[in-house]
Amino acid sequence: QVQLVESGGALVEPGGSLRLSCTASGFRFSIYPMRWWRQAPGKERETVASITIFGDAVYADSVKGRFTVSRDNTKNTMWLQMNDLQPEDTAMYYCNADRGDPRTNYWGQGTQVTVSS
Repeated sequence: QVQLVESGGALVEPGGSLRLSCTASGFRFSIYPMRWWRQAPGKERETVASITIFGDAVYADSVKGRFTVSRDNTKNTMWLQMNDLQPEDTAMYYCNADRGDPRTNYWGQGTQVTVSS
């Protein structure tokens, strides 16, 4: 059974940090490009960061310099280190494994990040 389980979301004050985790099971994690997405209320889902199977990362302009995505294929886990969080980062964050085919596109259930004073 394929599973992606996110964790680490929380309520944090502006300027704070969080580290999200995404743990995979039921498929060969090491051969899947991975992404973090987020969706705020009333907004479309957007890509936050993506990482190749080799660890090369790409970021949305809105998070460059503040967020860092990483993965450990031996642990079937991807992380998103988020620093200097701002209220506009408030959203549900999802991890996604995608090899470009609908049959190999998997999603987690999401973890809530709320940035507020």
